[in-house]
Amino acid sequence: MTEPLPNSPSPRGRWVAIVTGAISILIGVLYLALIVVLDSRGPLQPPPPEALSDAPAGAAGSAAWPAVVPPPA
Repeated sequence: MTEPLPNSPSPRGRWVAIVTGAISILIGVLYLALIVVLDSRGPLQPPPPEALSDAPAGAAGSAAWPAVVPPPA
């Protein structure tokens, strides 16, 4: 029967390293696949003008905040 070396990693630690490495590689491959799918859709198109004209009252750029604050008198 052979004894493990004093500085050798434990079998459990080795499996943890293998599993986390596989998960990391899987996440990387899924990320690259997502980027390829999103890039294959073509360039982004601006929204039609009709989509910008009917902005709700609480939308950004509404009159809730003044565009320019007058200096104090």
